[in-house]
Amino acid sequence: MPYRCGRALPLILLAVSLLAAPARAQQATPPPAAPPPVSTEPQTAPAPAEPQGAPTAAPQTAPPGEPQAPPPVTPPAPAPPAPAGEGSTPGVEVPARPAEGILPRLDVYFPEGDLDLRVNRLVNSTFFEGQVKYNFIDGSITAFLRYRYYGLNRTTQFTVFDDIEFDRLDQNVTQDFDRVRGTLLLLEWPHSYNQRTFALMEIDGISSNRRESGSQFFVRKDRTNTFVRLGYQLGTPDEGRSSAIAGETRARTQRLFSAFREFGPGEATLTVAGTYGFPFGVGDFDYVKLEFEALKRFDVSTRTFLIGRLRGGTFPHTGRTEPSALPPQPQDIDFLAFPRSEALKIDGRENLKGLRRRRGGTELLFTTWEYFFPWFLESHHRFVKLDFQNWYWILYTGFGTIGLDRKVYTDLGSYVPDAGIGFESSFSLRKYRFFLSGIVAQALKGDGGLEARISVKSYR
Repeated sequence: MPYRCGRALPLILLAVSLLAAPARAQQATPPPAAPPPVSTEPQTAPAPAEPQGAPTAAPQTAPPGEPQAPPPVTPPAPAPPAPAGEGSTPGVEVPARPAEGILPRLDVYFPEGDLDLRVNRLVNSTFFEGQVKYNFIDGSITAFLRYRYYGLNRTTQFTVFDDIEFDRLDQNVTQDFDRVRGTLLLLEWPHSYNQRTFALMEIDGISSNRRESGSQFFVRKDRTNTFVRLGYQLGTPDEGRSSAIAGETRARTQRLFSAFREFGPGEATLTVAGTYGFPFGVGDFDYVKLEFEALKRFDVSTRTFLIGRLRGGTFPHTGRTEPSALPPQPQDIDFLAFPRSEALKIDGRENLKGLRRRRGGTELLFTTWEYFFPWFLESHHRFVKLDFQNWYWILYTGFGTIGLDRKVYTDLGSYVPDAGIGFESSFSLRKYRFFLSGIVAQALKGDGGLEARISVKSYR
């Protein structure tokens, strides 16, 4: 799709040029990371975190996921964690000893057709990253450029991005799109190993060209969304899913299941965030959004465990859209003065996995539960030249509701149950390590039908 890719091509080329250029740190390198604490995993000794570029990945004892290690701590204040290439939530993923050089990482999601490629360059305390998210089914593409600086008491990140989203493939696809271009400043203060605060300031320019019916188009250009977001996280810094609601939500790495490698026995995390989109100055929207997410691991036996997740959100305040900005055939959500990208969502691989129809709103509450039990751990099973080292089977269930009115919380008929079965595994191919996840799930109410989702993540 040459037309689509051409719009974001300058940003992609700029990302490559930036990453190839030499960089110099603005202050001394933080003290070396302290050795990881001994895990309390009852069945086996924990696998050590792998440095970037390790030739062969060591087996892991916790469920397959992102390889991580604890952040460095130096009295009296903890040193900020160094990056491990995640990009979307600084301070969440930490290598034992970050190394200079180009650090690529790739995530692929099916059947959505999403590809997330990140290329990082780390020099001392300064981190540069180029990220491209591309959907090779409908052609949507997003390009990010980031500069991140790791100080002793604060992590500072500056990002510019260009996001073009298409709805479907048809003969008018080059004229039917939503586009968001913007810049943001993200700050993080690590107060201790288990506590951190986030502050985000962002300004977006939104344009759209949508076919409503027949040959009629709704054209909106250069509407501006200016907002601030404050967030707080309590719990393990290695769990990147919940902390993403306080950071760059557009750039977050989607995970099929909640358990990461360092989300160990008995651990829990809680993240809350508040967003205020203000109509002052160049801002065209007016809304307040509150969100929270909590996760907890319950160990059932020495080899099996259960992870519960509770997610919710609400818009306590939202203005009304100007009549001149409404599409020809507006839906209920179009009358509210916030961008559609800010709406709460209940469907998708991170939420209720069996829902087929997209559902968004201003009131959200759902819970998911994932029961992990191993097929094999710390083994070497060769299959089609792949060395499988770990494999967990997963029983999944979910239950939740979403709508535009708070009455959905008490209306039991609006809740949707969800259930499925999946797996998580890790395998090696030469010097690369991969994490493979999959699930087949179905919503037990509504449009029905089985949804199959697969994720493949690379790590070198």
